[in-house]
Amino acid sequence: MALISPGLIVAYVFSARFFDAALMTLLISISALVGGMAVGLLLAVLQEARLAPLRLFAVAYLWLFRGTPVLLQLIFVFNVLPAFGIVLPGLACAILALGLNEGAYMAEIMRSGIHAVGAGQRLAARALGMRDWQVMRWVVLPQALRIIIPPIGNQFIGMLKLSALVSVIAVEELLLIANQTASANFHYLEALTAAGLYYLAMTTILMVVQAFMERAFRRRGRRGAGLRLTQRLLAATADAGQVR
Repeated sequence: MALISPGLIVAYVFSARFFDAALMTLLISISALVGGMAVGLLLAVLQEARLAPLRLFAVAYLWLFRGTPVLLQLIFVFNVLPAFGIVLPGLACAILALGLNEGAYMAEIMRSGIHAVGAGQRLAARALGMRDWQVMRWVVLPQALRIIIPPIGNQFIGMLKLSALVSVIAVEELLLIANQTASANFHYLEALTAAGLYYLAMTTILMVVQAFMERAFRRRGRRGAGLRLTQRLLAATADAGQVR
């Protein structure tokens, strides 16, 4: 009896069931990451708010979601929310729990990117009459985005692997399908190898995309390095004043 069957691995890799499970894994990862980015951006802005209750809320959120295991949060959303009349399908529970957890980590990434933008640029933008939200939207966030692209890419790769935890609530992602397939015929090596190949393929593609994005943002940053946004605005205002 052979220790491993290469033909069975190939059959699993090209089977519709494994392919659909890989797509489900990608769907969960992308949805949770997008939700986490939205939550993280909101928390990062709240941490910069002038009102103390808003800052306290952000700190409490980070304390709660970074201080408890993501598996606990996942099971909590799936099993406890129905007791309050909130019944969600497994996929929605998975995206919600992972997105809320990811938001706590994205908040720190967003905040570090925001803080990396010099205070002088904010002052210059306010001197031009911009409001706080306009400074954040047009001056801070575009520059912060270039800084946070690498850690966001790393978080996406981590989320792709973290999504395997949703198998505990019976969401048919890649690891659950591999485990179920192996349980039917006891070919665990082949099934888990096929799942591992899918994970490696997806993470490799993500790393290539991340590298291209980083390169594109670096080129754009170099083109604008000579004169930043607020500096251009100030120069334009000074020229207008001289014309008058």
